[in-house]
Amino acid sequence: MPLLALFPVTVLTVVLGTPFLFGDHPVRWEAGSALPRLVLDDSPEDSPSPSERPTDATEPSPLRVAEPWKAGKPQWGVQIYWEEEPQERSDEFIEKQAEKQAAYLVGLGANSVSISFPFFTENPTSDTVAARAKTPSPERLRRVLRVFEKAGFRTTIRPVMDETALVRTGDWRGNIVPASDSAWFTSYEKLLTPYLEIAEAEKANTFVIATELSSMEGKPGWEKLVASAEKTFSGEISYDANWDTYVSGRIDMPVSHLGVDAYFPVEVADNAPVKTLVAGWHDWLDKKATGPLPKITIAEAGIGAMKGAYHAPGDFYARRAVNPEVQANWYTAVCQVVQERRMSGVYWWSIHFDDDPNTPPDDKTASRLDFAGRPLTERAIKTCFSSGYAGPGTDTAN
Repeated sequence: MPLLALFPVTVLTVVLGTPFLFGDHPVRWEAGSALPRLVLDDSPEDSPSPSERPTDATEPSPLRVAEPWKAGKPQWGVQIYWEEEPQERSDEFIEKQAEKQAAYLVGLGANSVSISFPFFTENPTSDTVAARAKTPSPERLRRVLRVFEKAGFRTTIRPVMDETALVRTGDWRGNIVPASDSAWFTSYEKLLTPYLEIAEAEKANTFVIATELSSMEGKPGWEKLVASAEKTFSGEISYDANWDTYVSGRIDMPVSHLGVDAYFPVEVADNAPVKTLVAGWHDWLDKKATGPLPKITIAEAGIGAMKGAYHAPGDFYARRAVNPEVQANWYTAVCQVVQERRMSGVYWWSIHFDDDPNTPPDDKTASRLDFAGRPLTERAIKTCFSSGYAGPGTDTAN
């Protein structure tokens, strides 16, 4: 959600004012301590993929995390984006696919996984939301959660508003304005409750109550919705903010933790060294707060493996010339920032649930943001996850 040299003021204004222009994930810019309310104000291709590693009887099971996550340790994770396919697929197929993804993540050294899935709205002013054919059912989600939890992963459930009906009018999920806020929250609570029940039954760690709903932040309806969610789900309730909203001011959501979908643009050349990318990230984060950020998780980080991607890391739609080094260096830089700022972790965007992560992406059709099957990026992720970073611990800084 990965969150760069600073733009001139005029360009920055355009970037912050119209984030949808840069494109997104299959859905959009795709993007701590327990507190009664979180209100953040401004303060001053050569190596084999993980699945190709030789194994022997002394190695851990390919379906078991080597070092499971513990409180205070970093969340080294990946976002799995799951859309149900139109054709009916058996529960057994879904479980086998989850096992394939789990084995791949184990090979990367991950200890955490976030399952993102779409829900839908009709238009920017609609006051209803709904599950549709592409939305996994709660029971199907249960089956997939069990696979990842059996493998020892820390698990997050993350509904994301699909933007198919929004982009046609130049909108995105971050600028919806429901005709009736109360009706929208009633509809949203009805949608979420069965998933919260599954999250509780399967002992998921985190439920992301919303993602990138910038125009809805601070609305009174969140108090009742979150209170209801907390009665159903005993784990962590989180909110994932878009990167521009995070750095520009106040995030007013009654949740216990904040994630950031971090697509900070850095105006540098493709051959810029990692240290320059790191400095660009720090420049952005300093707009919010300097120093450690142990209450912040990078909920999404990613970039296209292509030329010019540093200028718009979240551009899902562009198909410029492939440049694997751009993506790998970005991942290395983001990991360094997470450690230097003592953040709680990072989730890389993304792997599509139905994809085979062991197959290199088809660059004629696949998103440039896809990293599975790109050896340089996989090596950067494995290096990050095995870095020895101890995590945010119990620090209570911003």
